[in-house]
Amino acid sequence: MSTQVYVLGGYQTDFAKAWSRHGQDLSDMTREATLGALAAARVEAAEVQSIHVGNAFGELQRQQAHLGAMVAQVVPELWGVPAMRHEGACASSSLGVLAAMAEIEAGRYDCVLVLGVEEFKNLPGHVASQNQNAAAWQGREDIDCTFMWPAAFGQVAREYELRYGLDRRHLNRIAELNYASARRNPLAQTRQWRFDAQSFTDDDQANPVIEPGTRRQDCGQVTDGACAVVLASERFVRARSSAPGRLARIAGWGHRNAGLRLADKFERSRGQPYVFPHLRQAIEDAWRRAGVPGIEAVDGVETHDCFTTTEYLAIDHLGLTAPGQSWQAVEDGSIEAGGRCPVNMSGGLIGCGHPVGATGARMLFDAARQVTGQAGDCQIDGAERIQTLNIGGSCATVVSFVVARGAV
Repeated sequence: MSTQVYVLGGYQTDFAKAWSRHGQDLSDMTREATLGALAAARVEAAEVQSIHVGNAFGELQRQQAHLGAMVAQVVPELWGVPAMRHEGACASSSLGVLAAMAEIEAGRYDCVLVLGVEEFKNLPGHVASQNQNAAAWQGREDIDCTFMWPAAFGQVAREYELRYGLDRRHLNRIAELNYASARRNPLAQTRQWRFDAQSFTDDDQANPVIEPGTRRQDCGQVTDGACAVVLASERFVRARSSAPGRLARIAGWGHRNAGLRLADKFERSRGQPYVFPHLRQAIEDAWRRAGVPGIEAVDGVETHDCFTTTEYLAIDHLGLTAPGQSWQAVEDGSIEAGGRCPVNMSGGLIGCGHPVGATGARMLFDAARQVTGQAGDCQIDGAERIQTLNIGGSCATVVSFVVARGAV
């Protein structure tokens, strides 16, 4: 990447907060995250030249669309700034980041705000779950279920079992690790949750089956939340006398898409090393653009774990193990704090929370905090490069960033 894009700062709301219980909604999340990110980045509203908003389900959850214009509505200092909204299911705000980067790289703008926001707690859980089915191919997935996404990723687990073998103990361990990491994260939704000895087993009382292949602790959270980051060009950073000597920069990116229907993706990858070849391609694209040889050059990962199965497939697609052998990295401690490549020190979507449209921005924000040494109790010692992997739907939209420590 010839043009440098820096992360000047960001802000995440408390993912444990249910905003509707306080008489608030996604407009209030938008305001808090926007103002918080501007303050953290030490950027005045007048310096923001463009805005990108990631949101997946505002119309279904709040009957509220047109969220690009929401930012100026709740932060009037941004009135007149061009803005747009992006929807790519769980990868929505990563698409906003890609669009912002393109504007900076093209020289169109030098300072861009990216915001991800989602509200789910204003409606009953089963309704919020049903609304999220819109990210699948409605009526054509041929999955007989009550809950689409636990069922879909249960089928991913089944696909791994058929191709390579799968021991559920490794999925349970992934959940246990992510909840443990979340206890160190002061913004995590589950930071105060407690579990007993049976919670991370296949005990049908402590960890009941939600859909075949998916138990309760395998599932990411239903979460309210927003996260915003301020991206800037090298020219903008150099012009600021107050610019810190150490910054995070987006060193590489990958973006690939497949079709909506899960079964079609399985069928297309028959006989290939990876279950989702396009996901592997996105990861490799990010490495190539960052100028690194592979996962051995990365100090940690923030990956999608909407279910434990998603993290399990991320492990081998990232190259931490050979295809189908993700269990090895779970067993040998590679993905734990202090391991050769810690995964989801934030707690991930299982522990930190999953406000769908905000997840990509949150991953980028945590990656930036890691490489600048600002991750607090979640810090990976000496982290210089962190990779993100953000997945929309059943791996239909895939975005990966390599975030590196950088100075100007």
